[in-house]
Amino acid sequence: MIVILQFVNFRVVLLGGGPFRIHPISLIIRSHVVAILREPPPYLRLNSHERGHMTLTRNPGRFAGLLYVLMSIPGFFALIYVPSKLIVHGNATATANNIAASERLFRLGIACNLIGQAGFIFVALALYQLLKGVDQRQAVLMVTLIVAAIPIAFLNELNAIAAIVLVRGADFLAIFEKPQRDALGMLFLNLHGYGFDVAGIFWGLWLVPLGLLTYRSGFIPRILGVLVMLNGFTYPINSFVSLVVPQYEHIVSRWMMPLSFGELLFMFWLLIMGAKPKPVASQASSAAVG
Repeated sequence: MIVILQFVNFRVVLLGGGPFRIHPISLIIRSHVVAILREPPPYLRLNSHERGHMTLTRNPGRFAGLLYVLMSIPGFFALIYVPSKLIVHGNATATANNIAASERLFRLGIACNLIGQAGFIFVALALYQLLKGVDQRQAVLMVTLIVAAIPIAFLNELNAIAAIVLVRGADFLAIFEKPQRDALGMLFLNLHGYGFDVAGIFWGLWLVPLGLLTYRSGFIPRILGVLVMLNGFTYPINSFVSLVVPQYEHIVSRWMMPLSFGELLFMFWLLIMGAKPKPVASQASSAAVG
């Protein structure tokens, strides 16, 4: 679900006004992808016998890609679909009325966030199994960084829970008038957004060792490793800009957007093309040659 945050930023940029122009870097990325698809590198030219064994159970890369995609679906629902239906930016009353009218949808969004975050533990473990032979220390660092973000994201959902309690107006909140409860609910929703900014720092940091391992693996295209590492820097940059200088958030998000698709390309590459680690002897010979 980590990649979903980039689509949230993209949606904010579009709503912020002004035409969205294709960045030159995106053209470079497209040319590399087209070149790979047109003339596959040697490690993708499989004979019929090898293609027959490219299954989920025998191909750890494809299994990791499947988990990656599946765990991103709840995040897409919770971070894009639900807010688009319920949250009216700058209007606490309209937002509170929408949540009250679609309480089940809002609660489902909370549940999907929790499911997606918990599921990413298994994504990290699958990627660890795939890449630990490249550099075990880097693989452990990758898992540590993504796991560090999970409790932050879990605790952050308490802000969403607080918002729905205020909107429902429990008996012990009778001391507050409805406009006051609506304003407090919007405050907790804003805190919910800032909580994702904090978690986003780790969502980006874990992509750096992942990209480095991908680059050095020898069984996944190096360009994907570069794109994943670049994508990793966009998360903390966007997070710190949002937290420190929020008035420039739209501008920075717009410029970071061309670098924000590396993770998406990586997960779908694993799902479609698969990846199998080289045997230990093969890795040793490659290292000797290098």
